[in-house]
Amino acid sequence: MKNLIEISKIVTKKKVKKIEIFDDHSLKHKNSKFNEFYEALMASKFKNDRDAASFLYGCSPTDDKYRQLKSRFRKRLLNTLFFLDVNLPATSNYDRAYYSCNKDWTLVKILLSNNANHTAAALARQILTTSLKFKFADVIVNCARILRKYSSEIGDEKGYEKYDQHSKQFQNVLDAEIRSEELYQRVVMNYHKPPSKNFNLREKIDTYCDALVGLSEIYDSPIVIYNMYMVWTYRFEMLHDYNAMLEVCSKAENYIKENPRFYRDEMLAVFQLKEMSAYLHLQDYKNGKINAEKCLQSFPTGSDTWFVFMEYYLLLAMHTENYINAIAIYNQATNNTKFKKLSNFEKEKWQIYDVYINYIIESQSDTNPVIRSQKRKNFRLSRFLNDPILYPKDQRIFTVLMVVAQLLFFLEKKSFNAVTERVDRLKSYANRQLKKEEYFRAIQFIRLLQQLAKADYNPDKLSNVEKYYNRLVEQPFFFRGLISELEVIPYDKLWNMILAKLRK
Repeated sequence: MKNLIEISKIVTKKKVKKIEIFDDHSLKHKNSKFNEFYEALMASKFKNDRDAASFLYGCSPTDDKYRQLKSRFRKRLLNTLFFLDVNLPATSNYDRAYYSCNKDWTLVKILLSNNANHTAAALARQILTTSLKFKFADVIVNCARILRKYSSEIGDEKGYEKYDQHSKQFQNVLDAEIRSEELYQRVVMNYHKPPSKNFNLREKIDTYCDALVGLSEIYDSPIVIYNMYMVWTYRFEMLHDYNAMLEVCSKAENYIKENPRFYRDEMLAVFQLKEMSAYLHLQDYKNGKINAEKCLQSFPTGSDTWFVFMEYYLLLAMHTENYINAIAIYNQATNNTKFKKLSNFEKEKWQIYDVYINYIIESQSDTNPVIRSQKRKNFRLSRFLNDPILYPKDQRIFTVLMVVAQLLFFLEKKSFNAVTERVDRLKSYANRQLKKEEYFRAIQFIRLLQQLAKADYNPDKLSNVEKYYNRLVEQPFFFRGLISELEVIPYDKLWNMILAKLRK
């Protein structure tokens, strides 16, 4: 009762007249500008403030009425974060507990700032119990400090020593976690740089790996252990040692299975996606398929992670010439009811996959009756071939991939004038818009196409192609999720497909 009295006094003095949040009840008022703003955001109708201001008020984004609405809307969204439903089935116990502990920790700070020390201490003890179970070092240190101070004020020597011990022990664990995060972040910061620019990381990553192993042997912290496995995974990926990479991912998954208390959806997904990446680069469709069918059970169907996983699965099927399976994977993904809710960027990627699948169907129909039976009625080839194809600068590789696809279809038709037009356009991209380090393989492929055009599309007359083809082979396909590295069909394999087609 003492705690309830303390809380009631604070609420009586400082309560607001109305709590503004977005819940099911408030969202039923369809005529509200707040709800109109919310629904439009969820439908991805806005790219910027100008779009939003025009949609809501027909004004500029500097107009006072839009700025006021946006400010109040943001505040309402932030308020809603305190009332998220963390008891959804897809939420792990670890994530649910961490969210609840941090939300309650905010309440502890509010209580302390209003001199409700007894209630704050009682709540801090509850948080500490949960935090010790899940080893939330940061929360444990915070709570232990509060309770140590409270124990000193009420003369509880036994309690003081207990919380002092927790504070010192988990401060060391927290320091180890912060160090492990630093090492992991240093890897991530340099990971996506072109190979020629991440020599510094290549030199230091072995030291990082050894340091993380050392930390994991001293501190039994899930954060330290996750970071250790992640950095080792990145190390072997950079070395293109995909078998070792699979071994690390397997160890990480075993740790997750053996420590269900520390299970986190996003961590399991990261390692499973890395496994798919390894099978993709190893061109191991058999084991990749087994892994995919196992792992797809881990994610909610139609979730963002599920679609990313399906993308890797599709690329694996395409790269290993399992085209019937690729078509099935594509259909499964695009027929999912949540496909329509993907961002425009993601939909455009899947549209590119669709075009290449249709090219495979077109090019192999004569020799493969099973492929021929997959012919897609909704693909309009003439419309695609007449499409000017132009994506924004940050998606220029989409333009390259689609122009290459047009070229492939024209080669099928033996429309060599149209092919030459596409080669010239690709040449212009390679010379002016594609950075050599980021788009190295794409540029080498374009150079090969230029030589093919010079030989009037006669493979027997080709010259000066070995150096470009050797560069492709010497720097093999390497995809880390960056669109600049995307190859629906590896360029070296695509080159050989083109030559085989022309020799028929």
